[in-house]
Amino acid sequence: MQVFRRVPEHSTQPTVLTIGNFDGLHLGHRAMLERLTARGAELGLATTVMTFEPHPRELFTPEQAPARLTSLREKLQLLDGCGVDRAFVCHFSRRLAGLPAEEFIERILVNGLAAKHIIIGDDFRFGKGRAGDFAMMQSAGQAHGFGVEAMHTVEVLEERVSSSAVREALAAGNLEHAAALLGHPYCIAGRVVHGDKIGRRIGWPTANIQLKRKRLPLTGVFAVTVSGLDKRHLPGAASLGVRPTLGQGLKPVLEVNLFDFDREIYGSHITVHFLHKMRDEMKFDSLEALTAQIGRDVKDIRNYFEGN
Repeated sequence: MQVFRRVPEHSTQPTVLTIGNFDGLHLGHRAMLERLTARGAELGLATTVMTFEPHPRELFTPEQAPARLTSLREKLQLLDGCGVDRAFVCHFSRRLAGLPAEEFIERILVNGLAAKHIIIGDDFRFGKGRAGDFAMMQSAGQAHGFGVEAMHTVEVLEERVSSSAVREALAAGNLEHAAALLGHPYCIAGRVVHGDKIGRRIGWPTANIQLKRKRLPLTGVFAVTVSGLDKRHLPGAASLGVRPTLGQGLKPVLEVNLFDFDREIYGSHITVHFLHKMRDEMKFDSLEALTAQIGRDVKDIRNYFEGN
């Protein structure tokens, strides 16, 4: 998949296009991308996704912006895995947000991306003041010669699949429901970096995964598997949070204790798959109390794997 950081002023490569944030690549997104690739094959055109960085709400209401389900790198890897040919990562700015809907269509979609067919969600809004909608896009398609189709809502267990629904499930600790909405267990990928070695010092060595996100969609202690080290999914216990026992105001960290594994993996890029939440993050009176609880957590998580 080719990745571009800006939309050109003019393109001569016609494409089938969809637009959105695609945070988490849930089942609704995947249904849209399946339709995109099918339509691209029918028309003999490359498939293109236009997405935005940062998330619009991070620009306008940063204090209320949702926790990201995927980093930009993770999102691009997922898009690539769905068979997308090109991704345009557009810098979302007040200037872009202030572009009138008609100008957005002509400058970005028609001239910049040479869209010949556009697939959008039935509730998609765009342009200054979110004035653009599906009806406007259809009318513009007739004027500029591109097709438009709406992708309708995907439901799981009578619930509309959305990034917000996934976040709510994760925040509530219902990882099984989040997995149903995503089509797979929720994951965080990152590079293994050096930590403060406290886990090793208290007898529970952990792999520390670099986090590149401002807010976490979930916290606590989890049964996880880890991929990326060999062909297996390795079982382990993960802690994700700010480690309140060690101090106040600490940055969030993701630590994983891999079961029956003692290889040095610093620098490896791994993916942590969150299967089940065991408990919330807690503050303990001492490192000894924390160590004892980790022992109980590991025992419980081993029992979880033995029972599944």
